[in-house]
Amino acid sequence: MNNESALRFRQGMSRLGAAVNIITSEGPEGRHGMTASAVCSITDTPPTLLVCVNRDNRSHDVFNGNGNLCVNVLAGRHTRLSDAFAGREGEDRFAAGEWIRLATGAPVLADAVAAFDCRIVERRAIGSHSVFYARVESVLLADGPAETLIWFDRKYHPMVAGSDGRPLPAS
Repeated sequence: MNNESALRFRQGMSRLGAAVNIITSEGPEGRHGMTASAVCSITDTPPTLLVCVNRDNRSHDVFNGNGNLCVNVLAGRHTRLSDAFAGREGEDRFAAGEWIRLATGAPVLADAVAAFDCRIVERRAIGSHSVFYARVESVLLADGPAETLIWFDRKYHPMVAGSDGRPLPAS
């Protein structure tokens, strides 16, 4: 794929809306986290997610060495936290949120919409990224209305569930 094709691919992908998550890990390689939208459910038996991480990202080696990760699903109120973990804010990323622990020891955002605390069970290298297959060991669900934060067209879009369950832009 040439540079023009790669740019066109990235432009096309900006039109694929995706949930915004903070992926965290803690263990022998230290504590680290990053903002990501490349997360997908694989199966519920056993509950397993896949998380794609660029191998040049510092988080990659931390996740790989620690063997755990937590997918923290964000809401509209988390845009500054998302920016911090994306490297667009100050250095101490974890200072901006309240963090707890569940089964694996990975940091869990206490007010996340949902958090999936996982052990990495397999890794596959594809192009510039690794795909981490992560077995869910514990799930945290927020009380209150269903909400999420979507990354679409290179911008944040907070969403909440309406009274009929359909998604609506958060006001």
